[in-house]
Amino acid sequence: MESKTNLRAVLAGCGSNSKYWLDAAREIPDLEVVGLVDLVEESARRKAAEYGLQDAAIGTDVRLMLEQTSPDVVFDCTVPEAHFQVTMEALEHGCHVLGEKPLADTMEHAREMVAAAQEAGKIFSVIQNRRYMPGIRRLREFLKSGTLGPLTTVNSDFYIGAHFGGFRDHMQHVLLLDMAIHTFDAARFLANADPVSVYCKEWNPTGSWYDHDASAVAVFEMNNGLVYTYRGSWCAEGLPTTWEGDWRIVGQRGSVKWDGGENIMAQVVSETGGFHSTYQDISPPPYNSVEKVGGHLGLMQEFISCVKTGATPETICSDNIKSLAMAFGAIESARSGKCLEIAW
Repeated sequence: MESKTNLRAVLAGCGSNSKYWLDAAREIPDLEVVGLVDLVEESARRKAAEYGLQDAAIGTDVRLMLEQTSPDVVFDCTVPEAHFQVTMEALEHGCHVLGEKPLADTMEHAREMVAAAQEAGKIFSVIQNRRYMPGIRRLREFLKSGTLGPLTTVNSDFYIGAHFGGFRDHMQHVLLLDMAIHTFDAARFLANADPVSVYCKEWNPTGSWYDHDASAVAVFEMNNGLVYTYRGSWCAEGLPTTWEGDWRIVGQRGSVKWDGGENIMAQVVSETGGFHSTYQDISPPPYNSVEKVGGHLGLMQEFISCVKTGATPETICSDNIKSLAMAFGAIESARSGKCLEIAW
C-alpha cells in the first residue's frame, strides 16, 4: 500500500492518443506528471507545452527517464510493439503501470508481463476505457439484475469506415488486435464469462484502404455455455455503428438491445402458450453511480485509488489477459481455418 498522497507519473508515448491520457491526468489533483517520453523528442515537448508541464522532464529513453525522475507510476501510451519493453522497465524500477491496450503484442510477452507484475508486487492494469462509459455500466447492471434470466447468447456488430492514415493502415490484423479487443473485453464484462474456444474468419474486402485484413467474423464459446458472436469491419462505408458497437443479448426470459450509446431496449416474456409468447417492454434503469464512469478519467481515477489503497483495479493485467487471449485466439483461428481452444 502506498503512503504518499501525491503520486509522480511519467507518460511514455506522446502521439495523438496521449491527449486522452493527459486530459484525464490533469483532472486528478493528487497526480503530477513529472516526465514525458517519446522517440520523437519534439512530440514530447509539444505535449508539455500544450498541457503547461514546463517543469516536466523530456526525453526519448524510458529507462533514463525513470532513473532521472523516480516516478511512482508509468502511463504507457506507446504502440503495441513497445508495451513489453516499457512495462518491464517500469516494473524493474518499482513503478505501477497503466498501459494502453492491447496488453501486449504477443501472448508470450503478455504472460511474462503479468508474471513480472505479480513478482514485483506492483499494479499493472490496462486502459480498457470503453467499459467505463455510462451506457455499458447501465447495461451490465441490468443484466446482473437477472431480469432476462440466465444468458444464452451475446451478439455484437462493429462497422466503421475508419480512415486513420499512419501505422494502422499498415498494421496486420488491425481490426482484431487494435479495436476488437475493446469489443471482446466488453463481451466478457457484460456476460461475466471467459472464453473457451473460437472460430474466426478474417479478410480484407475489395476496395479496402488497409494493407491487411480489416474485417472479421468470430464465434466464441464461453465458460458458462454462452455463445458470443462478433462481426466487424474497419472499412465498411455507410450506416456506421457506434464505437461501442451494436449489441443483442438473449436470456432465457427475454432479450435486450443496445446501440452502444444511450439507447437500451428490452423485452421479457409476460405470457407463453401460443406460437409466439407475449412480451412486455422493459426500460433498464439509469446507471446512477458516480464511480467508474467517464472513459479514461474513470479508469485512471480507479487506478490511482488502487495504487494508494492496495485495492485491485477492474482491468488488472491478470484478468485483462483473457480479453487479449480472445484477440490472439481469433487471429490464430483465422490463420489456421480451425476452431481453437483459448488459453492465457
